[in-house]
Amino acid sequence: MHDATAVKAREESAAIPLNPKVRQKKTPADWAVDIGIAALLVLVVAAVVYPLWFIIIASFSNPSAVANGEITFLPKDVTFAGYKQVFTDSRIWTGYRNTIIYSVFGTALNMIVTMPLAFALSRREFRARRFIMFMFTVTMFFSGGLIPTYLLYKDLGLLNSMLVFIIPGAVSVWNVIIARSFFETSIPEDLHDAAQIDGVNYLGYFMKIVLPLSGAIIAVIALYYFVGHWNDYFTGLVYIRTADKKPLQVVLQEILLANQSNKTNTSNIGTTSEINQAADQIKYGVIIVSTLPLLIIYPFLQKYFNKGVMIGAVKG
Repeated sequence: MHDATAVKAREESAAIPLNPKVRQKKTPADWAVDIGIAALLVLVVAAVVYPLWFIIIASFSNPSAVANGEITFLPKDVTFAGYKQVFTDSRIWTGYRNTIIYSVFGTALNMIVTMPLAFALSRREFRARRFIMFMFTVTMFFSGGLIPTYLLYKDLGLLNSMLVFIIPGAVSVWNVIIARSFFETSIPEDLHDAAQIDGVNYLGYFMKIVLPLSGAIIAVIALYYFVGHWNDYFTGLVYIRTADKKPLQVVLQEILLANQSNKTNTSNIGTTSEINQAADQIKYGVIIVSTLPLLIIYPFLQKYFNKGVMIGAVKG
């Protein structure tokens, strides 16, 4: 009797059409929570976007207006004196050229080393993978320090060489861990079994199957490496001596310091007024000059970045 009643109830519930457009009516408490979350998100976005917007408008506004707090959302008394000071310096173009070379070739070497290494460490049949991963992880917490590193680079002939930006940082352990997690959780093992049946070796499996399915993680890790090379300031400051090999970040720092020094030097009265007008703008101009390429590249990789940052977050 009970079984017949249960069967009838299931049949009746199955006969009722489900309308996905019908939503549960929100209560005043639900609306209050939604409004609170939306307001919080607006505040967070404003706190992130407004400083960048302020730097942009301040870079071509009247420096006195910026100093007096007259600039809020729109530029005032537009002038490009700061950008003129920056771009008329030939060192800017040399720094741009060097940084592009370091970033492109450095990122290419990083990916060539990182992806095969992460794939090898993701294979369970590779018995030494745990020991190798442990040794890699140790380097994340312990290093030789600046002086031993400097002496090592000197013995290797890397001082004042473009290779010092590329070879020493050929692999990042953190990025290897991320890529290994992707291979372990996102690439089905059945694909490897099918490749073995077809007679494909590990190299062929990695090149023809794994890499084409790893577009998201490749884009994310390449972006991490590229940003790291682009913003690399310390390497050029410590290991590079000649001006023709200095990266953009070091060149911009030198220009900024030079203009700040000239601003406080009143020996040349005829040019002090112009320097004072441009010095404050240069502070903001160098920020725009150094970050503009990354701001242009990021929108094209955003969809991959959103996928990549969630890699390994869900198991099973």
